[in-house]
Amino acid sequence: MTNASTAPAVDFKLEIVVIPVSDVDRAKAFYEKLGWRLDADFAGPDDYRVIQFTPPGSGASVIFGKNVTAAAPGSAQGLYLIVSDIEAARDELLGRGIAVGEPFHAEGDAHEGTDEPYLFGRRRFPGVDPERGTYRSYASFSDPDGNGWLLQEITTRLPGRIDANGASFTSPADLAAALRRAGAAHGEHEKRNGGKHDENWADWYAEYLVREQTGEPLPE
Repeated sequence: MTNASTAPAVDFKLEIVVIPVSDVDRAKAFYEKLGWRLDADFAGPDDYRVIQFTPPGSGASVIFGKNVTAAAPGSAQGLYLIVSDIEAARDELLGRGIAVGEPFHAEGDAHEGTDEPYLFGRRRFPGVDPERGTYRSYASFSDPDGNGWLLQEITTRLPGRIDANGASFTSPADLAAALRRAGAAHGEHEKRNGGKHDENWADWYAEYLVREQTGEPLPE
C-alpha cells in the first residue's frame, strides 16, 4: 500500500490545458492578441490541427485546434491566470483591446454583495480587496467562444505551497514587482531602526523575497 504522505519520486508537472474552440483561426488571433507566446501550429491528416500558446511567465500552456477535443466550445471555465498586480495586468489587457471585467473581490456570505455569480460559495464585491490581501482580488475575461479566464492577484503564497529551495521568478516583470514590494518593506525596516542605512540590505531583500513567495512570516 502506498503511503500518501511520502513525497513522489518523480515530478508530475502540469504541462497542457486543452480548451475547446469552434473557429481555430479566430481563437489563434485572440490568443496572439493577448500577447501569449505561440509555440506550435501543426496540421495533420484527417483534418487534424493543434495550436499551442503559453502565457507570459507560465510553466503550463494551452492547446486548441480541430479534432483535439470532443468538449463543447466555450465549456472551459475557471481557468486561472495568476498575476502579482491585478490592476496592472488588467490595464495591459485593456491596452491590447481585450474586454476585461472590472476588478472584484469575494467575501461575506450568500446574503451579501452583488447579484453576480458566487466565487467559492461567496458573493462577489466590486473593486479590488480593500486590504489588497493575497488571493483575494480578481478580474475576468473570455475568449471568442466563451471559455472563461480569471485573473487572480497573488503576492504571498500560503505556507507550504512552495518549498524554499524551489522559490523562483518566471519573468523579469514578476521579479521587478517582488523587488518593489521588498523595497517598500525595507524602507519601513530602516525607519524602525532609526533611519540608519542597512549595510546588509541585499541579505534582507533575499530573505524577504523567499519568505513572501513561500508563505513564511516576513522579516521586520
